Parts: sequence; C-alpha cells; structure tokens
Amino acid sequence: MGNSKLGLPTKERMALIRNQVTYLLWHGKIKTTEARAKSVQAKAEKLLTLAINSYEDSVKVTKTIKDEKGIKAEREVINDGPKKLTARRALMSFLYNVQEQKLPKESNVNFKKRTEGINHPLIEKIFNVYAPKYAERNKETGSAGGYTRIYKIDQRRGDGAQNVIIELV
Repeated sequence: MGNSKLGLPTKERMALIRNQVTYLLWHGKIKTTEARAKSVQAKAEKLLTLAINSYEDSVKVTKTIKDEKGIKAEREVINDGPKKLTARRALMSFLYNVQEQKLPKESNVNFKKRTEGINHPLIEKIFNVYAPKYAERNKETGSAGGYTRIYKIDQRRGDGAQNVIIELV
C-alpha cells in the first residue's frame, strides 16, 4: 500500500506526498489517512536515510575575505563534502522550502539574529538535528530504518477512511 496511487493523477499525488513529507519533517507529526501515511512514511524514511548516511561529510577550506575597509583576512570555513552536498541537493529538490516563523513575543532583532545565515531551515534541521539523532540510534540498536511510526486514531466522518497520526520516533 506504500506505492498506492491514492486516487490521484501523478502530479497531484507527488505534490501531496511532498507536502506531507515536508510538514512531517518540519513539525514532527501530522494527521492524515492511513493510505497517505504509508506513502509518506516510505518517502520520509528514504530521505532521512540519505541524510544519515552523509551528514558527517564536511571539508575545511581557508578563504580570503575582504572587510569594509579593504583589509584581507583568511578565515577557515567548513563546507559540505561531495557526498553531503549531493544529499543536500536531493533533499532540496524534493522538499518544499519552509520558512522559520517568528516566535510569540520575539522581537525582530532577536528573530533576525536567530535566523541569520540560514537559507533553508528544514534542510538544516534534518542535517543538524535528525541525522545525528538517528545515526546514534542506529548504532545503539544495530539496525537502520524505523524513523517513523503510525498510530490509528479514528475513522473519518463521511467516507469512513481510517485516520492516523504519523510521527517521527
């Protein structure tokens, strides 16, 4: 059932799966139907596995930077290695770009400071939060996969479709 057509044409089905995978990774859990959840689960696990297998690939590079006064300074910068860069581009091509939201009672200055230098917050969250967490989990358990779980909750009124909550473990 993970590869079901969901009663939609290909473009619409892929847009639905992209949207739900994006919000699953951003919020940690979503409520949907069982058939959709199984399709979302398959794709989300593949994307997380891709990130887990490549998140440690980094390269230190020395760059020469000019400041406002024209003074040159050398700075060490950590760039993505080829494996991580390929994974990052694959994730960016599938997932929608979700922008960071301002927290309640957060000033504009604090919001700009918190989000400075982050162009794709969801991709950064995957590589900086989920990938290390699940890589550690894989080492402890000795198995890969199983990053999501599905809970059945009730049936939808009207058509009786099984509603579920899919969440990251």
